[in-house]
Amino acid sequence: MTDFKTIQFNVSNQVATLTLDNPSKRNALDPAMRVEVSAVVMRIRRDPSIRALILTGANGHFCAGGDLKNIATVGLDNQGWRHRLQDLHAWLQELLTLDRPVIAAVDGAAAGAGFSLALAADFVLATPRARFCMSFLKVGLVPDCGAFYTLPRIVGVQRAKELMLSARDVEGPEALHLGLVMELHEPDALMARAQALAASFVHASPMAVSLIKRTFAGWGGDVSTSLENEANAQALAMGTQEHKTAVNRFLNKEPLPFQWPVNK
Repeated sequence: MTDFKTIQFNVSNQVATLTLDNPSKRNALDPAMRVEVSAVVMRIRRDPSIRALILTGANGHFCAGGDLKNIATVGLDNQGWRHRLQDLHAWLQELLTLDRPVIAAVDGAAAGAGFSLALAADFVLATPRARFCMSFLKVGLVPDCGAFYTLPRIVGVQRAKELMLSARDVEGPEALHLGLVMELHEPDALMARAQALAASFVHASPMAVSLIKRTFAGWGGDVSTSLENEANAQALAMGTQEHKTAVNRFLNKEPLPFQWPVNK
């Protein structure tokens, strides 16, 4: 196990859990954390035995966003900042296009880039006390960490503009209403639900999961392209052993391997 300084990472029963853990900075994405998260994302991509990823934060926070102290003192010019964001985008794109389900479990603050990072997940679970904020405009910046791609796809363009331009807090219940969050759970039940969702994908077809995520990546294109992508994906899925096994189990009236866990 790699000795990390700003995160925790473990794999159990084919489920990876990445926990942001830098209490002095409320889990802010400082340079050290970005390097460590990048290493973990690339490790997951190279390990097909990992079937799902849980992304969460320790110490009562998800992620406070960027490290403003570092930003204020690093002394980069415009080109330097552009290169720094491009470095971030390199691993962020690997996370956004990961061919395994990503589940964000959010408690406490998800501000700025922390909010954006949560939106990179396929499913966001949160507690009622979770707080989401596109806080960039408060410090004269524009949203980053993929927010211009993810946020409008989730809440629509008008609401995305409102959240970015108001830089207001969105608490757990409103986040659920807006579709930013899929489910709300009390703090002591949050990780158990995230783990149950992640564990269910251990029994899903890896090919089908990958194809669903890949086909969604082209969402918003023209009808013809969408239908063509769908046909290509289904043709590949039809040839998998997982499909054949599931059909045989269905015809024999046996339980199917993949079951979405009941929300208790």
